[in-house]
Amino acid sequence: MSDETTPVSQLRTTVRQFVDERDWRQFHAPKNLSMALAVEASELMELFQWLTVDESRRIGEDETKFELVKEELSYVICYALAIANELDIDVSLALEAKMIKNRRKYPADEYRSKFEL
Repeated sequence: MSDETTPVSQLRTTVRQFVDERDWRQFHAPKNLSMALAVEASELMELFQWLTVDESRRIGEDETKFELVKEELSYVICYALAIANELDIDVSLALEAKMIKNRRKYPADEYRSKFEL
């Protein structure tokens, strides 16, 4: 499996099957999943907490740290997909709609190389 060849629906199915095999859906209320996602996101942030911007960009050079980043990012993605499964959200449509909103809110010619909200 790779990003180039794996549809989001297949990732959602992988997560759904994992959950179903363990009968965990009973614990997967969107409230609980969103909390779990936040916990995993904070664990991902912790890996970068005391790094400079440049060090954070080079974290892939340290195999051990890079594996931890991939693992925590995977948890975040799993929980996000579990939320999509529970609420029947089409991730591709939701993401595209959000990017359309963002393009309107932050026109490239106005925000290029700037960070202002």
